Amino acid sequence: MSFNFPLILVLSTAFTGLIWILEVFYLKPRRLRVNKNQVSNKEKISSDNAPAEGELKSQPLLVEYSVSFFPVLAIVLIFRSFLFEPFQIPSGSMIPTLKVGDFILVNKYHYGLRLPVIGTKIFDIAEPKNGEVMVFIPPHRDDYFIKRIVGIPGDKVRYQDKVIYINGKKQTQTFVGQIPAKNPESLEYKEKLGEIDHLIHRNPYRQTRIDEWMVPEGYYFMLGDNRDQSSDSRYWGLVSEENIVGKAVAVWMHKEPGFNFPEFTQNRLIQ
Repeated sequence: MSFNFPLILVLSTAFTGLIWILEVFYLKPRRLRVNKNQVSNKEKISSDNAPAEGELKSQPLLVEYSVSFFPVLAIVLIFRSFLFEPFQIPSGSMIPTLKVGDFILVNKYHYGLRLPVIGTKIFDIAEPKNGEVMVFIPPHRDDYFIKRIVGIPGDKVRYQDKVIYINGKKQTQTFVGQIPAKNPESLEYKEKLGEIDHLIHRNPYRQTRIDEWMVPEGYYFMLGDNRDQSSDSRYWGLVSEENIVGKAVAVWMHKEPGFNFPEFTQNRLIQ
């Protein structure tokens, strides 16, 4: 299981928020009363017998940090859970659309608002469409994956000769070129799924068998754009609607693996 940052963020926000509430409604008023009494007593007795200024009740360190961090954590939690979440591309399964080292923004509300950690949808907005790039949690692993939607509920998907057929209709692929031009490792095609045009890579030396899948209600069929180098629904099955994280919308930064500086020259919208 991967590092569960959303859970830690929720727990940290809840903890500091509880301290903040206690500070506002109980701890701070109590300190003020105690300090007021100390000041009153100080005025009644001689200065030689008065308590030192340091003896006045001050804000405990834990409370001070919690009050400072709670607004920041709350803003981050709201932004990350309901608006946008950053995500780094860890593999080459979406080449050429997304490269290893791309940092992308995931729109968390496009497919509906969901509660953080548990993922329960509380408000519908839009339904996933074929051709869109989606971030989700696959059925075989508790981690974020990113692939392209090629089958929505009710679709019959067939993969034959590295071409997608949806409900018997062949999806258009137009040859673009060889990569590299001599002794190619990949063939690049422009593919159209729904209303979305995008590039894909195919391995000219790897053969595929004919496979068909029926997508039931509440599930989605996902493929990587690097068709012969992608672990996707062909191997581990369909993605449940409950495990949708959001729609990938833009690349905002790129960093090559290793000790390299991030760059912002490859920023772009995701098609």
